[in-house]
Amino acid sequence: MNLVTLPPVLSDHSPILCDVTLPYPVPVCETPATRFRALDAETISKFVDCMSVRLETFNPDPSNIDHYSQHSDLLCNQVLDVVAPLKLCKSRREPWLSDVTRACRRACRSSERKWKKDGLQVSRELFRASLVVYQDAVRAARMAYFANIIETNSNNPKILYKTLNSVLVYQEPSSMSPTAAGNSEDFHSFFVDKVSSIRAAISGNSVDPVPVPPSPPTLSSLNTVSCSELNKLVMRQKSSGSPLEVLPPRLWKAAFPCLGPSLGQIINGSLSTGVVPAALKAAVIRPTLKKPGADVSVIENYRPISTLPFTSKLLEKVVYQQLVSHLADSDLFEVFQSGFRSGHSTESPLLRVLNDIYLSLDHGTSVLLLLLDLTAAFDTVDHAILLDRLERWVGIKGSALDWFRSYLHNRTFCVKLGDVFSSWEGLCWGVPQGSILGPLLFAIYLLPLGSIFRKHGLSFHLYADDCQIYSPLCQEKGHSIQSFVSCVNEVKSWLMANYLHLNEGKTELIVFHPNSRNVDRYADLGPLSPYSKPVVTSLGVKLDVGLKFDAHINSVIRSSFFHLRRLAKIKHMLSRAHLERVLHAFVISRLDYCNSLYAGLCQSSLRRLQVVQNSAARFLTGTRKRDHISPVLASLHWPPCTGFRFAIAHNSKSSSLFIISSRVVLPPIWPLS
Repeated sequence: MNLVTLPPVLSDHSPILCDVTLPYPVPVCETPATRFRALDAETISKFVDCMSVRLETFNPDPSNIDHYSQHSDLLCNQVLDVVAPLKLCKSRREPWLSDVTRACRRACRSSERKWKKDGLQVSRELFRASLVVYQDAVRAARMAYFANIIETNSNNPKILYKTLNSVLVYQEPSSMSPTAAGNSEDFHSFFVDKVSSIRAAISGNSVDPVPVPPSPPTLSSLNTVSCSELNKLVMRQKSSGSPLEVLPPRLWKAAFPCLGPSLGQIINGSLSTGVVPAALKAAVIRPTLKKPGADVSVIENYRPISTLPFTSKLLEKVVYQQLVSHLADSDLFEVFQSGFRSGHSTESPLLRVLNDIYLSLDHGTSVLLLLLDLTAAFDTVDHAILLDRLERWVGIKGSALDWFRSYLHNRTFCVKLGDVFSSWEGLCWGVPQGSILGPLLFAIYLLPLGSIFRKHGLSFHLYADDCQIYSPLCQEKGHSIQSFVSCVNEVKSWLMANYLHLNEGKTELIVFHPNSRNVDRYADLGPLSPYSKPVVTSLGVKLDVGLKFDAHINSVIRSSFFHLRRLAKIKHMLSRAHLERVLHAFVISRLDYCNSLYAGLCQSSLRRLQVVQNSAARFLTGTRKRDHISPVLASLHWPPCTGFRFAIAHNSKSSSLFIISSRVVLPPIWPLS
């Protein structure tokens, strides 16, 4: 470490110089001040009264939806500026502090000053008593604060995780502000240049190899919604919106009896005329890390997530319901597309794929699995091609097609970091991530892809843009591998013709063998060899060659104990009921995720997961290490890990997942002989 001894100068002691490496403290990002409107019950009541008066003279031309929407926003903004003007506020580091706790703190400090001034024992006793009162008040307020968050967001681990990060000393790099990677203009330029470079690298002149199917049933117009139906949608919709929208979602819900008619005028006017107001097509991009734990200083680790106005999401929800109904009634859904569909999950495709793989392995046949990865798939979608899919593959015609054309064209976006906005940019390609219609439109965009896989006799399953292709390798291995190569080449041609880019670096391939002696049997995979890996990740599950799930179980155990250690720091702040909910969100949910895939695993692997569950139960109940754990698990109604695998089969009987099971899981989809 560069140790240097210098001759004595001022004394008989020799100075020693050395370089010492000290840990650099993680920078704590200061929360910037934000502008907000203070909305309470009294303010909302004043807003409703004032709006009711102003709406009596509000009569813009309802045939011009853009004009009507602009005037409606202007009117709401004027009323809000009167009853709830914007204020500048900085988030508090201790949000649970209230007027009661502040009063106790003032009394405590006052008694402390008095004791330090006179030094009397009675003053000291008064100070100690006031300190105990203050600490009890803070403890009660803190428990009430966390209890409210847990009660409200018990089904939203993202909010719970963010709340825990805000009170724990350790701050994950992934929870830090993205300003470490650049400012809003840097992100704006990166997102635009990334998509432009991908599209520039794709010729787009390739001929689409998939023929257009016969004319499907048509949907020529979109139905309007009644005020009661709109009220149900508003109340069920998440309270999230754009930073630029005039009315916060909470106010839309509280003041719907007053605002409902004007909101219905905007939505029904858009549906009937086929025009989407420009204000509802303006998105604010929030850069979000692609994976937890990624380097926050690398701008390439972020993806653009659109935040759209609350009214825009309501309009999309109305159209989404009608489009899904049309696809279901006309049987136009891709059967093996599980992404963002009711009754489906990431467990659905994994269960079906592994079931087919096990069936083939039981008959002594190796199986090849290829996982395709697309680069910025949602952002490179071509609008003209998507409209053609809607018209020729789905049967969208007339004013309904005009609505989708208006929805896609002339969209704009900007990037927001803190309180700083980037410049606005037109969105020429892609469907917005974070929207309601985006994932469904992307699934429609990929409809022809299934025909290519079926043409080559390969099995497949999609989850949004994650594609799994697999097939048994029979004795004529050259033919099987050649079928895979031909299919991949045709898929690449189709992707280029549709302005989608295959990420060669993240595309993975794995070969499963019936026994360990055949591991090197298909070592030569030809052009597919660069993709081959011993362990691949499919929809969050790590698959190894022997299907022992060792890598996946190691990951589950590591992350579970990490969260148990973190929860130990705030255990004293939570009641037992709330601590149990947090445990389910952060630990038990990791054991539950795709637990049906553990069927048939050896007991040694399942016992490792059982150790995690036992530790969580001891953590919750305070049971000692050497006490018997089975009665504790029974009292908590936590089934052992060996019973987890039956959950999906039991629950699927009352949902559409049972249809998937009966159609695509139980029967093999290739000949076994």
